[in-house]
Amino acid sequence: SKQTSATPINQSQGQQIQPRQALNPSDNDGHGHTEQSHDKALKEKQYFTAYLQALKQGSCKNKVIRAMYTGPECVGKSSIMKVFTQQRLAFYQDPTQIADQSDKMVHLKVYKIKDRTTYSLYLIWENNIHEIVQLQYDNLINDQQISKLMYEQTRIQPILIHDQHQSETIQSAVGNEYATSTTSSRTDASTIVSTDDDLFLQQCRDFFQYYYPSWLNKTADDSQYAKIWDFGGHSIYHVTHQPFLSGNSIYILVFKITQNIHDRVMTRDGRLLNVTYLQSMQEWLTSIIGANASQDKIVATIDNDEVEYSLPIVILVASHGDCITNRQERINRFKNFEQELISKMPRYRSNIYTSRIVFNCNPDDNSSNTLIERERCSIRLHEIMKSFVQSLPFMRNPIPIRWYIMATILHKPTDSGNNELIASIINRIRATRVHKIMTIQQIQSLAKDFGLYEGDDELIAMLSYLHDLGEVIFCRAADGVIVTDVDWLLHIFRAIIQLQDCSSGSLEMQSLYRTASQTGKISTKYINHVLLPKMLDDKTKKSIISLMENYDILCKIKSIDDEEDCQYFVPYLLGSDVKPFDLSEYHVSEMLYIGYEHYDIPYIPDGIYYCLLSSCLKEWNNAKVDLYYQCAKFYLPSKYHYIIISKDNSHIALQYCYQKLDNRATANIIKSAVETSIYQNRPHDIVKEKLSTLIKDRMPKFKRATIRYYVRCNRCRSLTFVENESQTGNLVQCQNKSCNKLFESQSVNDWMYLNEEHAKDQEQQAKSGLRTYNEDTYNKCFDIIASQLDRNSLFRLGVNLNLLPKDVNEIFDLNIGTYQKIYQILTLWRDQTGQLADLNQIIFILQDMNKNGIAEKIISKLNLLS
Repeated sequence: SKQTSATPINQSQGQQIQPRQALNPSDNDGHGHTEQSHDKALKEKQYFTAYLQALKQGSCKNKVIRAMYTGPECVGKSSIMKVFTQQRLAFYQDPTQIADQSDKMVHLKVYKIKDRTTYSLYLIWENNIHEIVQLQYDNLINDQQISKLMYEQTRIQPILIHDQHQSETIQSAVGNEYATSTTSSRTDASTIVSTDDDLFLQQCRDFFQYYYPSWLNKTADDSQYAKIWDFGGHSIYHVTHQPFLSGNSIYILVFKITQNIHDRVMTRDGRLLNVTYLQSMQEWLTSIIGANASQDKIVATIDNDEVEYSLPIVILVASHGDCITNRQERINRFKNFEQELISKMPRYRSNIYTSRIVFNCNPDDNSSNTLIERERCSIRLHEIMKSFVQSLPFMRNPIPIRWYIMATILHKPTDSGNNELIASIINRIRATRVHKIMTIQQIQSLAKDFGLYEGDDELIAMLSYLHDLGEVIFCRAADGVIVTDVDWLLHIFRAIIQLQDCSSGSLEMQSLYRTASQTGKISTKYINHVLLPKMLDDKTKKSIISLMENYDILCKIKSIDDEEDCQYFVPYLLGSDVKPFDLSEYHVSEMLYIGYEHYDIPYIPDGIYYCLLSSCLKEWNNAKVDLYYQCAKFYLPSKYHYIIISKDNSHIALQYCYQKLDNRATANIIKSAVETSIYQNRPHDIVKEKLSTLIKDRMPKFKRATIRYYVRCNRCRSLTFVENESQTGNLVQCQNKSCNKLFESQSVNDWMYLNEEHAKDQEQQAKSGLRTYNEDTYNKCFDIIASQLDRNSLFRLGVNLNLLPKDVNEIFDLNIGTYQKIYQILTLWRDQTGQLADLNQIIFILQDMNKNGIAEKIISKLNLLS
């Protein structure tokens, strides 16, 4: 994995962090050498005492924040980041993946902005550890009693022994009571950490030995740092953003100055996507701002203008300045873009800072004027970021030394200067205790063993802090999963969710790729195939899938026919060329909309919509769901109808449909049964509740927003919310001030005018219209089904008959033949359904299962017996 680098935002003394150095023996000989060794040993002991004290109570203010470059695909995010961090531009860059973690961290200095030198994040942490220990050390020396006690001890055991020559020199200096002083040293340390465990103290020494050599020539550093991330803009990645977004970050939102906000997004090869730049910006802004629960505000001073902003901060910048040479035209286009954006999303006005910065990142243009302009833009962006960083509460939080040490354990490359013994100790810890995926219990055990544990609450706070910086992924759901290698996780996410042309390989694999792009579903075989190069064991695969299910990136479909190759619902994999549903043979209801007022939540992101589809799939537990672009059709077994859920910008639209039938009596029965089902099961309430829960969980900024039902005005076509679901009649008054007319809403008729009295009438009509059968008719029809239906279809039949899975499983596990099992399933359905046990329902289910031959035999038998 790449080692992350950083650049100071604000550096008070202009001092760079010094690399770690190994202690070397003095070149002096004789008495001078002995005295010098004695002083070194004394100093080491004092520092070790300070280190142990710091483990309990040492902290320093936070100095690192994450800055994320975001925006639509192919707008130049990576190029701007390279200019800003003074990297060379490449003529052609591969599209960024989910989150292309940069090797650079932005170095923003208060005064000398041109010196944006990069740093290692891990050296920054080591510097913070030194700062905390140094404060404890200074306090220790200033304490007269401890200082005197330490000074009077003439026999000091050195904690560090770097080579045999130094060991012999120090032992000579302290005399023959070496072993006694060793025990004394350990006793002193034990008192500080309140433990008598020698192993614990040795583990503390291991880490002290790791850090101590670098402290000898280190100077104080009061810089602030920003860690740069470049998020992939592809729409396919939006659903994967949730694990990586943080409210404690600064976001740079990039758009293309040459494009109008209502233009469709263009790919690098000139292909136009179904999404507009406005929709893409809405996706990003809603995901970023909604994910932050804080209602805090900050006051930042930019250009001597003191303004209040809401968190998180989003800085708007533009790219492709080389395509528009007229400066005033660039300014005007920037203004128009930002005004359109704010007019569509007024709620986010206080989060967005419009910088008016337009970068020229043309790799072929390196003229002196262009280089000067790039530097001017970089300095301007730097000054804006610096002003916000210095105002953020996150940057003033005290961070315990324990958190920095844990971060080092989880990530630090094992470089320990000349001390190979110490390096091997750290290597052993990482090899045996640190894994790419860990449980919170494993992290807790690790923290306890090295004196880094101060309770569960602080442990969670530490993991949340490292998550905010992008050092780990911490999923508190799923019993607390921690991913310590973010790059590794990103590559796995990319392997699973990014469909690529499968031009070669087995026909089976090519078929799996086509199925995923045409249906939005993937199988276990598909996952195993794409993850084969990763060489993951089954346990790791299971953890990855569990993590993706927790974030609703994919949803397991209950297996019916093949337990070994179950399917996963992944709606965002669906190709944009999939044709819409053909509903010409169905009766279709009017649309009912669910959502929020425009000012509260102006846009529902694709990620929320896809999570809603997955959640509904879990609720209805049926594998029969069809998809096309931003629309899904769920079949509700034994309810005779489908529920269609589509996305309409800031609202979710619902419809239901059921098949048109030539037989009028049967058609009326089905119509009555569907209307009764809508009233009794209220699928619109289910969808509304699930959307509300998703918004509260994933967009906590808007958790107090009120979710409502909406219908479309017949006159002005605007949406207006229905204030009272139990209102009499279907009259609704349009709330659009320019209309304000009463109108009759068919949506209210179809969805909400099904009061209890009406539902009872419908149910009675359904019962009176049902055909009655005698015992012999049931038995003969059941005999046909049980004798011809295969064993693998047994469970699916039971589920479609709306029987409880546990009841179906109990029958499936009986030590009897397939015929008897299927017959018992049918008998159980009849017993539970009573008077409504209509054999026509059996026919519809058999047809739905593609068992048309059996269905035709049932129809023939019924006609013969009538």
